[in-house]
Amino acid sequence: MASEEQIVFKSKVTSYVMACWILAAFGGLMFGYDIGISGGVSGMDDFLIKFFPKVHERKMHANENNYCKYDDQLLQLFTSSLYLAALVASFFASRACTVLGRKLTILMASSFFILGAAFSAAANALWVLILGRILFGIGVGFGNEAVPLFLTEVAPAQHRGAVNILFQLFVTIGIFIANLINYGTSTVHPHGWRISLGLAAIPAIILLLGSLVITETPSSLVERGQEDKGKSALKRIRGVDDVDAEFQQIVVACEQARQVKKPFQKLFKRSGIPPLTIAIFIQIFQQFTGINAIMFYAPVLFQTLGFKTDASLLSSVITGLVNVGSTFVSIYAVDKIGRRKLLLEACVQMLISQIAIGSILQIHLKETGSLDKGLAAVVVFLVCTYVMGFAWSWGPMGWLIPSEIFPVETRTAGFAFAVSSNMLCTFIIAQAFLSMLCHMRSFIFFFFSAWILVMGIFVLFLVPETKGVPIDLVEERVWKQHPVWKKFFDDEKPKSLEMA
Repeated sequence: MASEEQIVFKSKVTSYVMACWILAAFGGLMFGYDIGISGGVSGMDDFLIKFFPKVHERKMHANENNYCKYDDQLLQLFTSSLYLAALVASFFASRACTVLGRKLTILMASSFFILGAAFSAAANALWVLILGRILFGIGVGFGNEAVPLFLTEVAPAQHRGAVNILFQLFVTIGIFIANLINYGTSTVHPHGWRISLGLAAIPAIILLLGSLVITETPSSLVERGQEDKGKSALKRIRGVDDVDAEFQQIVVACEQARQVKKPFQKLFKRSGIPPLTIAIFIQIFQQFTGINAIMFYAPVLFQTLGFKTDASLLSSVITGLVNVGSTFVSIYAVDKIGRRKLLLEACVQMLISQIAIGSILQIHLKETGSLDKGLAAVVVFLVCTYVMGFAWSWGPMGWLIPSEIFPVETRTAGFAFAVSSNMLCTFIIAQAFLSMLCHMRSFIFFFFSAWILVMGIFVLFLVPETKGVPIDLVEERVWKQHPVWKKFFDDEKPKSLEMA
C-alpha cells in the first residue's frame, strides 16, 4: 500500500490534449450562456410584451411591489422547463455515454442545443419558445453528463482537478458573455431578445466541431472492447509511449465493469451507497447555496434593489466577471489545497455574505421604493463576495467530485444521478425563486444561509479527499480508508486479491 501511494503515471501535457480539454469545455460555456441569458431576457420589456403581457403590466405600475413584480408561474416555466428536460435527458445521456462513448454523446448535445437556439430565436408563440427551451434542456442534459466525465477520464491524476474545473470555468465565462450580450441587446428594439437567444448556437457550433477533433477516452474505448484503440488514445493524450502500467489499470477496471450487466442496480448495492450519496448531495447542495437564484435573476434582483434596467445588467456583468476570475483560483488551488478545504472555507464566506445581504434588505428595503445608492453598492459587493466563494468551491466541486468517485462500472450511471439531481434542484429553484422572493422577501437569504450551514457539516464529516488519487484506485484508497464509509466495504475483498 505504501509503495502504491507513490504511483504517478507518466504523462506530458501536449498541445493536442490541451485542445481536447478546451474544446470539450465548450459544453460548459453552452450551459453557462443559457443560465446567464435567461434572467436577462426575462427582464426585457419587448420579450415580456410578446409572451408575458400580464407580467409587463405589473412591472409598469408606478408603486410596484419590489419583491413580487416578476412572480409569474409561466415566466418561471420559461426558465425552468429547460432543467426538467435536462433531468430526463441525463438518463438517456448516461446510456449514450456507455454504449456510444463520450465523444458521440458530446456531438449529440451540441446538435440539440443548436436546434434549441433556432426555435427560441424564431419563436412567435409561447409553445415554440418552450419547445426551444426543452431542446436546450436535452442539449444541457447530454452535455453535462458527457463533458465532465470526458475531462476527468482524459486528465492525468495529478492535474485531474484543474482539468475538470475547466468545465465550470467555461460555465462562468458563458454566464459572463451572456450578461454582456444582454447588456447590448436590451437597447435593440423590438428583437433584442431574439439575438440573445439565437447567439446560444455559437458555443454549440464550436462544441460540435470540437467533438469531431477530440479523441474518445481510453476508458470508454476499453469498456466497449476496443483495447487497441484505447491504448493508442492513451498514448496520444499522455504524450508518451510508456503507458503500460496505466493502461493495465484501465483494463482491469473495465474487466470488472463488464461483469456488471445492470449498473443502476449495482449503484444501490451496499458499496454503491457512499459515492451515490456524496454525488447526489453535492449537487443538491450546489443548488441550495442559492447561486442560480442569484445568477438567473441577478438583473431582476438588482432591479428590485432600485437599479434601472441598464444599471442592473451592468451589475450582473460585474458579478459575472468576479465569477470567472474566482474560478481561476480553484484551478490553481484544487490539486494543491484539495477539495475539502476549498468547500469548507467557502461555506464560511458564503454564510457571512448571505446573512449580511438578508439583514440589509430586511431593515432597509421596503415593498416599494429602493435602497439608497451606498447600501445598494454594499449589496452588490456582498453578492460579489458570495459569488467569489462559490466560484472557487461549490461551483467546480459540484461537477468534479461526482465525476471522480465512482468505479468505472457505475461511473456513467452514478454521474447521471448527479446530473439529474442538479437539474431537479435547479428546476425547483428556477420555478420557485421568484415566488419565494415575493412571499419570503429578504428571508429568502436566511433560507439559503441555513442550507449553507448544513452543507458545511456534511463536508466536514462525510466528504472524502480525492486529491491526487488515480481515478480507478479511488475505492481502495479513499472509500475503504474513510472513517464513516469504510464499513460499507467490509464484506468486499480488495480488488488486488480479486485480480490475483
